[in-house]
Order: sequence, then structure tokens, then C-alpha cells
Amino acid sequence: MQTTSLFYSSNRSAAGAALAPEQAWKRGPMDPAIWQNEVHVWRARLDTQWSWGFDEALSMDDRARADRFRFESDRRKFCVARASLRLILGRYLKTKPGRLQLDTTEYGRPYFADQKLSQGLRFNLSHSNQLALIAVTREREVGVDIEYMRSDFVTDEVAAHFFSHSEAEDFCAVPPEMKTQSFFNCWTRKEAYIKARGEGLYCPLDQFDVSVTPGEPARLLNSRIDSGEVARWSFKELYPEAGYAATLAVESNPSKLVLWDFS
Repeated sequence: MQTTSLFYSSNRSAAGAALAPEQAWKRGPMDPAIWQNEVHVWRARLDTQWSWGFDEALSMDDRARADRFRFESDRRKFCVARASLRLILGRYLKTKPGRLQLDTTEYGRPYFADQKLSQGLRFNLSHSNQLALIAVTREREVGVDIEYMRSDFVTDEVAAHFFSHSEAEDFCAVPPEMKTQSFFNCWTRKEAYIKARGEGLYCPLDQFDVSVTPGEPARLLNSRIDSGEVARWSFKELYPEAGYAATLAVESNPSKLVLWDFS
């Protein structure tokens, strides 16, 4: 099983930040086991061929939610992501994926409806363009976010609207050629954090600061919500594929990150 240290001291310069370090994604096992000191992140492709396994994994609620999408391409990506999530969780729990009872909190966070059958597993899902990431832990909160980096979305005005004052200042100081990476560094770190907290966009985005500059380790720098938050959460930058930015936020300080490819 391929593992890497979850936390590291980055000595990459900002000039070399565009050269993302390689992370070893190995084909995921059919019967994975996870320990409390581990975080597992699964990478799933959304442009894969549809299979009967996907169809069997989806619940009636999944299908009802899929029907709300206007475009077929968005509907298909949602279905592949949800089916992949269920198939992965079913591997851990040795349960048919279609039988898993998943629910969402008032803030939209997914969880196991029957905690007695969850074996302490926590999970989070994010997808963008043609990739999905699914993070799994045991007895610790977790959030993950992946974004396909679009340079046309990156402006100082958008940053000023969604970033904290400190983050916006740091972003403005980044060289033009690194603006896109910097923007999505901040975006995915903020998203992963608020998803791990379980509050989604109900968490005020201007009340906490994350690292922004390319080459700096992913970190929660400050919280005006609760000063204890900085010590509570650990961040990890992920490199799922060229053209994507991704961040993992996890409670406490797990010692191992395991990266799986779903197939």
C-alpha cells in the first residue's frame, strides 16, 4: 500500500510552484481498511464509461437529484460521482452500495443516516470538470475540494468578494503568471475547510485566512470565528492532475495520506 507523510515542510520557491510534485495514486483495493491515523483520498474520473455497477449503486434519492440538472452532461457527472462515492464506501463497509443510507445536514453535508453501521467512517466528496475526489477518514472530520483552474474566472474583483481582506492583499501581490494557481489555492483551501466544519457557505468566508501564495504549504493561518481552529485543522495540497487545484482539510493531525485511483 502506497502511503506518504501527510504533512511536510515545503522548500519549493514560488518560482517553482508551477512544477507540482508528483503524488503516487495507486489502483484502489476492493477491500480497503483504514486506521484512525490515516486519511484516504480516492480519485475518480467522471468521463468514464457508464456501467451497470454505477446504475445499481444509485439510490432513488440520487436519481431524483440528478433529474433536477438542466444539462445531460451535468446530470451524468453527478451520477458518476455519486455512484463512485457509494461504491467506495461499500468497499469499506462490505455492503451493497445501493443499500447505504446517506443523508445530508441542513447545510448540505452528506453523512451516514445510521451511525451504528458506519463503523466511524467520515467522508466528503468534491468534483469539477472530469475528476472527483472522495476523502475517507475514521472518527475525524474531513473536507476536500477540487477545482478545474479557469483563468477567465480569476480577477481581483472576484477575490475581493470571496476572500478575506488579508487573502485578497496576498493575492494582489502575486506575480501575474501565478495568479491562477494562487486564486485556486485560496479557493480550494477555503472550500475544503468550510466543508470539513460542516457549515458550507453558512460559514463567513471573511472570518478566516488561509495561505494563498504558490509555493507555501496549505494552511489555516487565522480564524476570527474561534482562535482554537488553527490548531484543530490540518491542510494538505493535492495534485490530482495537471490543470486542477485541490485541498484536503482534516481534523487533528493524521500521520498518513493514502491516495487511491478508483476503478
